Amino acid sequence: MEPLGTPYGTDPTVDVVIAGGGPVGLMLACELGLAGVTAVVLERAAERPTVARAWGLHARTVETLDRRGLLAGLTEEKAAWPKMPFAGIRPLLELDRIHADHPYLLNVPQTRVEEVLEARARELGVTVLVGHELTGLDQDADGVTAEVATATGSRRIRGRFLVGCDGGRSLVRKLTGIGFPGTDATVGGMLCDCSLPTMARERRGITRTDFGTVNINPRPNGVVRIVTNEFGRPHPDRDAPVTFQEFRSAVRRILGRDLDIENPTFMTRFGDTTRHADRYREGRVLLAGDAAHVHFPYGGLGLNLGLQDAVNLGWKLAGEVDGWAPPGLLDSYGGERHPAAAAVLDYSRTQLALLGPGRNVTALRDLFGRLLEYPEVNRHLAELVTGASTRYVFGDGAPDPVGGFARDMALKTEDGATSLVELLRPGRGLLLDFAGTAPELRDGWASRVRQVRAGSEEPPVDALLLRPDGYVAWASAGRESGPGALEEALTTWFGEP
Repeated sequence: MEPLGTPYGTDPTVDVVIAGGGPVGLMLACELGLAGVTAVVLERAAERPTVARAWGLHARTVETLDRRGLLAGLTEEKAAWPKMPFAGIRPLLELDRIHADHPYLLNVPQTRVEEVLEARARELGVTVLVGHELTGLDQDADGVTAEVATATGSRRIRGRFLVGCDGGRSLVRKLTGIGFPGTDATVGGMLCDCSLPTMARERRGITRTDFGTVNINPRPNGVVRIVTNEFGRPHPDRDAPVTFQEFRSAVRRILGRDLDIENPTFMTRFGDTTRHADRYREGRVLLAGDAAHVHFPYGGLGLNLGLQDAVNLGWKLAGEVDGWAPPGLLDSYGGERHPAAAAVLDYSRTQLALLGPGRNVTALRDLFGRLLEYPEVNRHLAELVTGASTRYVFGDGAPDPVGGFARDMALKTEDGATSLVELLRPGRGLLLDFAGTAPELRDGWASRVRQVRAGSEEPPVDALLLRPDGYVAWASAGRESGPGALEEALTTWFGEP
């Protein structure tokens, strides 16, 4: 067995081993690379997929990518969609009403997201190894050794930490003994990318019948994606290849007629299995993305949830590696993201329930349709689904905006015009001093938090302390405004000076 770097049992070769080179693993790699942490990504596939299973980045994810300078590579003409469906009910969710810097759905394929993230990770010095499949792991007090299979044999790679970003059937989760409670599939779904010559005459979006749903969506690349769901017909073999005839038969059962489908290029099956890891960390092993949570794949929730996991985890893990993380910082990853994922799983269950057959569901859908006509209800659901309402609980009674996501704003500094987004791009904490009253940061904190005296047309408060992920850790408002409160927040999130 070939070791990588140092022999098995000695000091770690890298700081962090990431199992899984999909969007979540690559996003985490970017965050670690930005912080100067050495990382290696293990991706079992020898080549990147050419077909995207998921499409669409929600508002909070778009905002997050913008704060890392990654958005420009993903924006395309007509990619910003101002509306999106909730369980296929009309009226649609009005995304341009939500409180976000980018109030839209960015309709880009997962494959493009992976290309951008991988290029950035490599640029930051991360090693990405394709054709490397994790087959085992062994952790001790000092690190984790990954057993890896390659086309030419096996090898060991040792890191101080290992993060499983290896999908819903995560081997990392299983080997670590982390529980994965939840419910098994009750729905059989299939997906087909194809040509549909009659598209102009077909109903775009979801058609619901007593037998299931058919969702027809033309993609910007000219391919039509058709998705079927049959309730009470879970797949007996989730891994069996989908045949063209099988897919056409499902369409016929649901619609009562055929669709003139041609040239199928990609077909797969899925279900509504919903499970959630009972914890996100076991010693030096952590989970992110689908390895920690799976649900019915509707609305791009999983991709966005996983990317947010990665950004929440990255800077905290970097702090642990670098030795400045205060006690509990790394555990706050699970403390914050577990409730966030639980909420997303509930949104997923709600939409699936509203897609089900029966007159009772039809009546409920009619009621939801009337409720969605109210702007406040429409905006509330849109912010829930897109993550724009995400707020972390930072202690009892923390005042607004503490725990919330800091919106972008134009700023004037001694170095010239800039913005909150641009100041967050290095991935460090940020202390924005609008009133010139914040004390000078001590040396230890100054290496982790950038302090900027800034002018703004409408400063929200006298000063703001932002975590690297863009969430407000402290604000000069009310009883939290004193220097003692600022030092407490700095110590909580950035350790001792």
